[in-house]
Amino acid sequence: MQQKIPLANSEQMCYNIRNRREKVRVVEVKQSAVDVISVCSANGEIRPLRMQLVDEERQLLRVNIESVVKCEEVRHVGAEAKIFLCRATVWGQKWLFELKYSIRSHNWTLTRRLH
Repeated sequence: MQQKIPLANSEQMCYNIRNRREKVRVVEVKQSAVDVISVCSANGEIRPLRMQLVDEERQLLRVNIESVVKCEEVRHVGAEAKIFLCRATVWGQKWLFELKYSIRSHNWTLTRRLH
């Protein structure tokens, strides 16, 4: 009997296929660490500019972030983070995705990608 090995956080995926109002919409939940180039303003606000990640085919993908739609600060039991809802165009397709910035650890994570 084969033993199941639990997947790392970066490999777990969850698909939500139904949107009750209109068309079928795929929401991919995938937590993976990414490299981000960001800018900080004089008053301490942070904004992501470019993201670099490894895609499903193990190729390096650089994504220029066109706009930040929404930014919210989240506080869970001692873990402070900022969630950025961003837009970008990748291979001619519009992407809408969430980037999470952990304030204490200074790590960026791609948390969700909406198609």
